[in-house]
Formats: sequence, C-alpha cells, structure tokens
Amino acid sequence: MSQYYESTNQKSTPDHDVIMRGRRTLEISGVKQVESFDNEEFLLETVMGFLAIKGQNLQMKNLDVDKGIVSIKGKVFDLVYLDDQHGEKAKGFFSKLFR
Repeated sequence: MSQYYESTNQKSTPDHDVIMRGRRTLEISGVKQVESFDNEEFLLETVMGFLAIKGQNLQMKNLDVDKGIVSIKGKVFDLVYLDDQHGEKAKGFFSKLFR
C-alpha cells in the first residue's frame, strides 16, 4: 500500500504559481527560462507554457534559476499565456519582440 501511496502522490509537473501583490509585484514559480525582458514586457517559459507579462517600469527583482522562481516589480497591465492553440497569436508576439 505504501508504494501505491508514493506513486500517486508524486507530481508529474512542478508547481506553477503566479502571485500578484497590489498590481506592483509578481512572484512566479515553475519558471523554466526567461526568454526576454525589458521595462515593458517579460516573456517567460513556465511549466504551463509561455507567459507574457506587459506593464510599465518592469524590473526583475529576483531570479532563482535552481528553484524556478522569478520576482518582477513595476506596474502590471497584462498577463497572457501563449498556448499552442493560439499559435498565430504567439507567432505575432514573438515577431513584435524581435523586430
């Protein structure tokens, strides 16, 4: 019984949480990679897909690569997941980033 308990309680994917405090700070876990960032946009690859964050005066406050945690401060306007279902939207977003 203990083997069954252990196998059913193991997580298949790491946790992914987005915590926003007062629209001024974000703490994001489950981050695989920071694709790009500037003071208006961040693009993060998370365990749940790509996450685009748009805002004003955005700054990376903390980055812990080993734990997959990113902290961002600034005024947040928009959080969008770019899924495979929205391939054209993702493609458009990437083309805007790399003009």
